[in-house]
Amino acid sequence: MTNIPVVATHANDAPLRAKPSVYPPMLATRVKGREKRPLGELFGLTNFGVNLTSLLPNAASSLRHAHSKQDEFIYILEGTPTLHTNDGKQILSPGMCAGFKADTGNAHALINETQHVVVYLEIGDRTDKDQVTYPDDDLRARFVNNIWVFTNKDGISY
Repeated sequence: MTNIPVVATHANDAPLRAKPSVYPPMLATRVKGREKRPLGELFGLTNFGVNLTSLLPNAASSLRHAHSKQDEFIYILEGTPTLHTNDGKQILSPGMCAGFKADTGNAHALINETQHVVVYLEIGDRTDKDQVTYPDDDLRARFVNNIWVFTNKDGISY
């Protein structure tokens, strides 16, 4: 019997990602309060990922980061998160979207600085050999063979 992907579902019914974060343990606490429902995997998508993500009050989407090869896109469904980029901060609201082209160096993260839950879609490609920089943290990441490998900026593994 083959494993046939789902054709259609309610996004809120999708299971939560089994592992809350791929960051090294000492940094994973920084995204506590973030929940991802990996929608793309339900449909067997392999070229790009789609997550329905929620942020509890004071939660962050990620550490502020920039990709070398992978593009990212977000679309706000509920709440008013603050987008932190190299250009500063901007409050987003439902219906707003933002895109982050690879290899621009524009590091970004969403932070829920409100007392209400934020819900958004995040979409990104899965280009191999991506490198991620984290200007605010002693962290680097490489995406090799569908696995994230983390080191500090000196290249020492976590």
